[in-house]
Amino acid sequence: MVENLNIGEMVYGFEDQEDDTKIERYCYKNDTLNCHYYGGLYQWAEMMQLPFECNTKSCADLIKPNHQGICPDGWRLLTYNDYYIVVNSNGNKDGVKGTRSTFGFGGSNDTGYSLVGAGMRKTPIGGGGFKELNETAYWFYPTENSYKDYATADDGYMGKSDQYLNKNVLYKETGVSVRCVMVE
Repeated sequence: MVENLNIGEMVYGFEDQEDDTKIERYCYKNDTLNCHYYGGLYQWAEMMQLPFECNTKSCADLIKPNHQGICPDGWRLLTYNDYYIVVNSNGNKDGVKGTRSTFGFGGSNDTGYSLVGAGMRKTPIGGGGFKELNETAYWFYPTENSYKDYATADDGYMGKSDQYLNKNVLYKETGVSVRCVMVE
């Protein structure tokens, strides 16, 4: 997809996405216009379409190859390898800059990937506030990380001037962007 996913009912940043009967999203600073421009922000379990309790415990046995999560039918969640392929696609001479949007995010968008700096929703411990709009893009991968008793997951992130593909670990209760890839 050439844009961040933007589906679900908006919940306020100070709330968790804990209603397993529907898809919920955060909009930066609780403003739906930000969802329109940057896409929704999702906790890990919401993105994976797994029970909310998976944000604080291991649910590795529920992660499937080509995990669809909240992506539309025929699509799956973006993996590290997928993003690596985009960065190294034919014709991209600008590396990670070639994946970033020209819309306020310092990119050349040679790949057409149009990565935008949607920022993040902080964890409830951080007050559920928002940070780094137009400064950083974050996204979870459909994997877990054992750090902090599986309350974390692997993530990718890109600042508007970064030159390298970044990988990190975030608390699953953080709200970040979601990208989907067509299943082949």
